[in-house]
Amino acid sequence: MTATPHPHVRARDLGVPFDGTPGRWNAITDVPGVEVGYATIVEGAPGDDLVARTGVTAILPRGREGAGIPCAAGIHSLNGNGELTGRSWIEESGSLTLPIGITNSHAVGAVHTGIDRWAHEVHPGLAAEWMLPVVGETWDGYLNQINAGHVRPEHAILAIESAASGPVAEGNVGGGTGMNCYGFKGGSGTASRVVAFGDETHTVGVFLQANFGSRYELRLAGAPLGRETAAPNPYEDLEWFVRDGARARVRAGSGSVIGIVVTDAPLLPGQCEALARRVPLGLARTGTSGSHFSGDIFLACSTGNAGAFTSNIPTGAVGDDPYETARYVPWGRIDPYFEAVVQATEEAVANALVGARDMVGRDGHANVALPHHEVRAAFGGRADTAA
Repeated sequence: MTATPHPHVRARDLGVPFDGTPGRWNAITDVPGVEVGYATIVEGAPGDDLVARTGVTAILPRGREGAGIPCAAGIHSLNGNGELTGRSWIEESGSLTLPIGITNSHAVGAVHTGIDRWAHEVHPGLAAEWMLPVVGETWDGYLNQINAGHVRPEHAILAIESAASGPVAEGNVGGGTGMNCYGFKGGSGTASRVVAFGDETHTVGVFLQANFGSRYELRLAGAPLGRETAAPNPYEDLEWFVRDGARARVRAGSGSVIGIVVTDAPLLPGQCEALARRVPLGLARTGTSGSHFSGDIFLACSTGNAGAFTSNIPTGAVGDDPYETARYVPWGRIDPYFEAVVQATEEAVANALVGARDMVGRDGHANVALPHHEVRAAFGGRADTAA
């Protein structure tokens, strides 16, 4: 099934204070042209032979029509215990051209194939050269039967075709469906910040697939909610290790996080990489110390300078105008964009936690969402929001 945006409670609704000015939807889609789509796969009851709690997220920096128009891009890995395909080419060329896919650890190949197939059908000229899709992953094997092959190429195509601007669903949707964060149910989360630059205004949007952190680490706006919660923590209960025996492959703090940053500020590839390096600072505000068992990989791209950073096979002579040109924010004025990434990342984590719901998955494995009443009690949020 496809998850469509719907009204839901977010961290600000519960009174959590955040720095900075968000965009209209407080989402990565506040960046003009950005589209987000989901394919959410929830199949089978907990006692069934095959239980799916997984999916695919598609992020299109220039929308479906703009696929193939390069964006300046950069990558940063805080901890490489994870996967983000296409990274070598981004590091070499400083550019990104295709939709970004995010899924579970064992579905990277299926999503990669799906993006290739979609591009071949919709943008055959682009596919005629070569394609190196970007696909990130985090591990959902606690709730999802991750080796059952639930995710297929058509799910990646469905996520791309459903992508839209506007409000973005959060929590148990898309690639984030079966994920856990800080020992609570986690998943998909997003936020944005507006940056003034002279007479212009730019937007920085962050999207996270949040599947990291130990329960005791969690802090929201400085409040130690992870240590003070009364909620059970079956995800970090070692009894399921014993029950699963050799199949147990997770421990507290593990799981990974993929972060995508998109901005319409005109930036160079090296500046995009510098933005990607700031994502961990936003994560750290929520408490994580970056577990060895967590793959934390981040990509940032700029939709400014459309027409630059191309890398097509030449078909003729150089010609009379052989150069590409690009403008960029001076390095000396880039700090507000760094700040925007940190602020939006912190809020995206909170939104993923608040947007998630309790879930029961394979073999009766269960996890609970961050209790809204505990967040409201900590920050004095509105009492009329859903529990």
